[in-house]
Amino acid sequence: MKRKWLIAFLVAVLGAGLYVGHVLATAASGQTTTTYAKSLFDPVKLRGFQLLPETGTQKNRSHEPKFWSARIRTHNASDLYVVDNKFAPGGTTGWHSHPGPSLIFVVSGTITNYLADDPTCTGHPYSAGSGFTDPGGDSIHMLRNEGSVPAETIAVQFLPTGADRKIDEPDPGNCHF
Repeated sequence: MKRKWLIAFLVAVLGAGLYVGHVLATAASGQTTTTYAKSLFDPVKLRGFQLLPETGTQKNRSHEPKFWSARIRTHNASDLYVVDNKFAPGGTTGWHSHPGPSLIFVVSGTITNYLADDPTCTGHPYSAGSGFTDPGGDSIHMLRNEGSVPAETIAVQFLPTGADRKIDEPDPGNCHF
């Protein structure tokens, strides 16, 4: 009999947690997302580098060669997405996270990125032609179009296979919009 009560209690607590998490999540508004591509990739191990030409006068040239390098490595298979996000003036993604990193290109307008762990709620605006990254994982953020014209971003996302692409999150309480 005690076991039945314990199971009923655990089910009620879990159900309440799921309900509260859903109710407290902040919804997107004035924003649409279109998935342009989704592909399954085997584990990725990419490494690129290039020797950059020296610049400046002979006096201030370093004797060390200048390198640019990049490294991307995943363990296990990944889902890679290319998504188009369109924002009406005042549009927002709502607070959310992603289970993996994203590269975000701003193709029109201006998008402001707010980070949940910033106690000052300082927005970081990015205009057309610029880009920024989202590390994913436990990094919660919200994108907003605070301008008077539509805005658009294209994102490339690296995610664990089968993971949800976007996870709605509750308002962190530090930004009062």
